[in-house]
Amino acid sequence: MSQLRFSTVKDLFDTFPSASADVGAAEEGLNSLEFLRRLVRAEEWQPAISFCAYLLPRRVAVAWASRSLRRMMPAARPDEERMLGFAEAWVTEPEEPRRRKVLSSGMVGDTKSPATWVALAAGWSGGSIVPEEMGYAPADPEQTAKAVRVALFIALSRVGSHERRPVMTACLQDGIQLASGGRGSPQ
Repeated sequence: MSQLRFSTVKDLFDTFPSASADVGAAEEGLNSLEFLRRLVRAEEWQPAISFCAYLLPRRVAVAWASRSLRRMMPAARPDEERMLGFAEAWVTEPEEPRRRKVLSSGMVGDTKSPATWVALAAGWSGGSIVPEEMGYAPADPEQTAKAVRVALFIALSRVGSHERRPVMTACLQDGIQLASGGRGSPQ
């Protein structure tokens, strides 16, 4: 089953107006996957990360971000491991108590840690983003994509220049495969 939500760049930009500013200049009539592949070939990592974050459904975007972080920073701190574990548990079983748990973890996490932003991406994937006793405040539809971007930008800044091309190519190829409904995609 394909995870591709937007067949063209224009479709994505029409749905998420902030994506055009986050991604930058793009041929809007271009097929989404072809556009993403072009960005990867050109080693335009930040626009590619941004586009992929918006392209994937929220739960899949969180799975992709978590997998990418594990490639980009193989030696995560214990607190980062815990947050990634919470996010991955939510991806596996996307139930409300798990989403609230990962959101709570992200809200008190170190904002300089990419794992905190993956936790927030999962927590902001739907439902209310405030504690239950405060009522209901829905997440903006693009909050997950924005948090995924921040997580991967922080991690990218820590990848050495000689490692950047192979690591980012692998991460983005994984995103392309997930967008295509490839193996390893959460169902």
